[in-house]
Amino acid sequence: MAGSITDQTTRRAVIGGAAAVGAGAVLAACGAGSDSGSTSDPTDAGSTGGDTGGSAGDALAKTSDIPVGGGKIFPNQKVVVTQPAEGEFKAFSAVCTHQGCIVAAVVKDTIECNCHGSRYSAEDGSVKKGPAPAPLAPKKVTVEGTEIVLG
Repeated sequence: MAGSITDQTTRRAVIGGAAAVGAGAVLAACGAGSDSGSTSDPTDAGSTGGDTGGSAGDALAKTSDIPVGGGKIFPNQKVVVTQPAEGEFKAFSAVCTHQGCIVAAVVKDTIECNCHGSRYSAEDGSVKKGPAPAPLAPKKVTVEGTEIVLG
């Protein structure tokens, strides 16, 4: 008998199960520490010959690698370095404060997370557009000669 209660219950169970699986996949992509959702290639996001391991005292990049008014993301170290003005280097955690995705790009004066559209200031890490609830945490970098050093 087409359209029986058994057929309808089975359809509901299948549709409900598929929706739950889809929702689980979306949540997993946004989980803490996940690189999922990031469309940037780590080699395009700032990995350089100086991209060493991220411990304090390691050179992240050469100063010439960070464009004025832009920046680079170092996903292995979970750091983003910006140069808001000539010779002024800033660094922040590259972990979005919304769901823990690694930010994807630095465009003009904005650090962008592609997971849910959060945007941060490249100048001070403050939230420019949510859903991020808090700014990116500042990180300490110093310039030693022509190298930018973490810590």
